[in-house]
Amino acid sequence: MERNTEDSERLNTLLHSAYDVDTVRAMERPLLDRDMPLMRMAARAAASTALQMLADADLDVAESQIALLAGAGDNGGDGLYAAADLARDGAAVTAIAVGRALHDEAFAAFVQAGGKVLVLDPQSDIPGCASGFSAGEAGERLHTAITLASQSDLLLDAMTGIGIHGSLRGIPSTLAKSLGLDGDLPSEPAIHDPQTIYDRDTPLVLAIDTPSGIDIDEGTLSGPYIPADATVMFGALKPCAMLPPAAYACGAITLVDFEFDIDEQQPAIESADDGLARQAIRLPHLDDAKYSRGVVGLITGSARFPGAAVLGAEAAARTNTGMIRYLGPQRAQNMVLTAVPEAVIGKGHVQSWVVGSGVPTASADETGIDAQRSTIAALLAHYSTGDELSGDAEPAPTTHDDADSPQDDPSTIEAYDMPAICVDAGALDLLPAHVPPQVVITPHAGELADLLADLGEDIDRAQVQAEPWRWAQRAHDITGATVLLKGAITIVVGDDGDGGTRTLVSGSAPAWLATAGAGDVLAGITGALLAQQDGLLQQDSSLCVEVAAAAAYVHGMAAGIASNSDQQGWQTPQVFGMPPVVAEDNAGHPIVASDVVRTIGEALEELLS
Repeated sequence: MERNTEDSERLNTLLHSAYDVDTVRAMERPLLDRDMPLMRMAARAAASTALQMLADADLDVAESQIALLAGAGDNGGDGLYAAADLARDGAAVTAIAVGRALHDEAFAAFVQAGGKVLVLDPQSDIPGCASGFSAGEAGERLHTAITLASQSDLLLDAMTGIGIHGSLRGIPSTLAKSLGLDGDLPSEPAIHDPQTIYDRDTPLVLAIDTPSGIDIDEGTLSGPYIPADATVMFGALKPCAMLPPAAYACGAITLVDFEFDIDEQQPAIESADDGLARQAIRLPHLDDAKYSRGVVGLITGSARFPGAAVLGAEAAARTNTGMIRYLGPQRAQNMVLTAVPEAVIGKGHVQSWVVGSGVPTASADETGIDAQRSTIAALLAHYSTGDELSGDAEPAPTTHDDADSPQDDPSTIEAYDMPAICVDAGALDLLPAHVPPQVVITPHAGELADLLADLGEDIDRAQVQAEPWRWAQRAHDITGATVLLKGAITIVVGDDGDGGTRTLVSGSAPAWLATAGAGDVLAGITGALLAQQDGLLQQDSSLCVEVAAAAAYVHGMAAGIASNSDQQGWQTPQVFGMPPVVAEDNAGHPIVASDVVRTIGEALEELLS
């Protein structure tokens, strides 16, 4: 079916925006008031997806055993209608009622289609089904349900949907513990052939709207949950579809478009895409000079870690900038000039800074006097919102040697209009107490935990991994910085320009990118894009969140090209009823960070074409 430009733009927005539960319910209400058959529409999509999953696994529907975990609410009704369709197609379907009731009309349709029912709650009030049985029989029924579900070919998960808050309790909790995972974080996406999910003894799992046990709005996993191979999500994406770790439990997502009116609705989460990344790239003009194309200043690397300076400088130089300036120890200077002979050593006017990559932290600095740290600290002091200085403070030129001898007096820093700055790795502990949004910090989970702990939070790496969005928001709230939390799905939190916060995610990278130096490359790309957009950022610093997300997206694209891998941390959902986007399924090959640097140009070319 062809769509006009307006429809295509709306659908693209829908596929890259996630809305919280209250907003989804508000968008549903006008359609329900007009008696739109949303439940039947949802059920048809779920049944169709189930049939496709069986076909992909070489299973004949007429010979398949299907189990449905059915809750008492509308989500259970969606599942019952879908199960009825599958029963009419010849499958043997058993609905396991986990609560005291079932959706009346959907249950009637299911029974009429020949479905069987297993009731688990002795106090159930389901027409035609036994109730009031003993505790002993209840235990036997629960055991039967677990056996039936675990031995089925396909498990339809319609226990909870978006109507539950907090961890699963009672019978749903017991089922999730037996059939799913008990609060353990799922693995981030691994390199594998997607078809291998079918080569196993456990059933395929199709979640109806959302997997049971995940937190819909926060994207966390606070207790038992049932990870899905696929999820059919209705009306709009929910935050759990984009936020780790819950996003990893959703599997492949198919979105059923109910044609919600999204024009006036504010998404909770947005995902970076080609369009966002393209906007962050400033095309060169015929009358440009190297200075107008963006100049990046880097205070990176050290005598111990000079490679970080090389990777960041190369990345910045290849990301469409006119010039880079480098400040660092002699050994790093020599290596940077060998890799990037166009680099200029020493201070001068810049449109962005990149600091900290390859610079030892205070605890790792054995001498206690690292010249790079001194220079960075003096520079960052000018970004403190409590400092009356304005302008782009520039450090004095470096002349130190491989021993990292003290640099020129940082007090010689001069003040100009402050450009955006990317603060990475060893500079994170030098961040002032509060800074403006044009300060972009790029920690991984462990570094964010350390930063927050230094700021008084009782936090460790595992807690950040369990609730990454919460802690990225907390870091933004405390420091004012734009926070880019690195991961298979990178989370970027910053100002929205209206006194609130905005969150973007980027999942464009393959797992091969988990390699030494990858963060140094990302810092260089981030600095380059910040420099290109300096004019706009001076007018509206809230755009930093978009530029930072674009940097993560370009970084991931370059890694995909370098590794020849089509895998991504977050895949754009398919749209039910539209031709599927067929991936190449290239597993790819190992890469090192310098491979990513060499493919940045190809990534930019692909975006611009």
